[in-house]
Amino acid sequence: MSDIYTVGMVKRLVDIDGDALDRAQRILGAGTMKDTVNRALQEVIDLDRRRRFIDRVVTSDGVDLDDDEVMNDAWR
Repeated sequence: MSDIYTVGMVKRLVDIDGDALDRAQRILGAGTMKDTVNRALQEVIDLDRRRRFIDRVVTSDGVDLDDDEVMNDAWR
């Protein structure tokens, strides 16, 4: 039998709070511990992406709406 895992997967031995795992599994609708952990990790990554996007919108970082030339072209 081979010890080959899905590309990008790493096998880890960790202690996990059983109650928190059960709650996360129900919230995420996951069927297995592995699926629960992977979905929870993806949720954290997605949350960070949304927070950074909101921060950019609030601060107008990378947005050139105060550039008159850009805004004039936008209304054509």
